[in-house]
Amino acid sequence: MDLLRSYWSPAELATNGLILLHLLGALAVGLLLGYERSYHGRAAGMRTYGLVCLASAALTVVNAYPSMWYGGIGTQGAAQGTALAGDPTRVIQGIVTGIGFLGAGVIMREGLSIRGLSTAASIWATSAIGITIGLGFYMVAIAAALLTILVMSLLRPVERLLPHQSVVHLTLVFPRDKAPPPEALRAQAKAHGFEVIDWAFHLASGSGQFECQLVLQGKGDPDPMALVGALASTDAVVEFRLSPSRI
Repeated sequence: MDLLRSYWSPAELATNGLILLHLLGALAVGLLLGYERSYHGRAAGMRTYGLVCLASAALTVVNAYPSMWYGGIGTQGAAQGTALAGDPTRVIQGIVTGIGFLGAGVIMREGLSIRGLSTAASIWATSAIGITIGLGFYMVAIAAALLTILVMSLLRPVERLLPHQSVVHLTLVFPRDKAPPPEALRAQAKAHGFEVIDWAFHLASGSGQFECQLVLQGKGDPDPMALVGALASTDAVVEFRLSPSRI
């Protein structure tokens, strides 16, 4: 019974109260970061970011109170010279490794398009912010959270304003007897603001279909919908797929 009462001693309750304040702050920051992602329709939203930041802070902050572990056994060990010692660096290493698996789960590849890279990076940043809160660097955590939100929300419009190039992947399927020459495909892409920078051709055995896979590059943000409309109105096209290189 003495051991059970030690878990509810005044010192233990005060330590739990301090840890709880850390967790509430981490949860609030995680929810704020997650709302930006959910507002933009991403799969990982407020719950994911809140839990990541909360768990990272919890695993880090408990290392600050090794003498209070297991109902104060660490205090008893201190009197005997065998006090428990927490190692935050090992915990941080484990958190970063675990978040890597979580980030990999939100990265999706559809053909040549890759989605979720920004979400994965922001989840990793959220775990780092949770660790920072757990270590007690509140001003740094708040600044990091604000900078993360600014990067995720404001840099996309800035990227579009700066000189850049867009890359899209186009797959066309033609009947074998109606396949246009490569120069005709190049000319049609150029008419809509794209240059063919790479290509692959495939003739399906037995089906009589000719498949073209093109990588198109355009300066700025040429409208791909005009190219889609032109392809959709072409009777020779049996099937086509158009997708950006990454999102």
